[in-house]
Amino acid sequence: MKTRFRFEKLEVRQEARAINHTVYRVTRKFADYEMFAMTSQTRRAAISVSSNIAEGSGRNSDKDFAHFPERAFASLMETASLFQLALDEDHVSGPDLDAVFGDFEKTAKRIVALNNSLQVESSKTPFERKTPPALVSRPSTFDQP
Repeated sequence: MKTRFRFEKLEVRQEARAINHTVYRVTRKFADYEMFAMTSQTRRAAISVSSNIAEGSGRNSDKDFAHFPERAFASLMETASLFQLALDEDHVSGPDLDAVFGDFEKTAKRIVALNNSLQVESSKTPFERKTPPALVSRPSTFDQP
């Protein structure tokens, strides 16, 4: 297929698109009563990952683009959280979750690398650009006395 847009050439966006396919495949097995709740929310969160990368690639500057990988990363974390809930509710098995999380982790690292590659001194979020917030352990406010 011929590529027409910048986002089509980004490998991280292609990986995010593959995650969409996986999420749809797995959520088809969720209970019918979850169709308008967990299934829908999980699919929307997954779609947001690839969509934010695509949307950001259409911006005129790296500074404008930089916000979108961060949003994509956050959506990926939301998707992961929803899959943990699906495990808790017996909609997905542990081995299936491990396989999906392997793809999530790989894509998360690629999103961070994309974000760090942009020529922007600081982020629009309170996190340092060189530190992927969800991939590094940080002290929690809950851990403090």
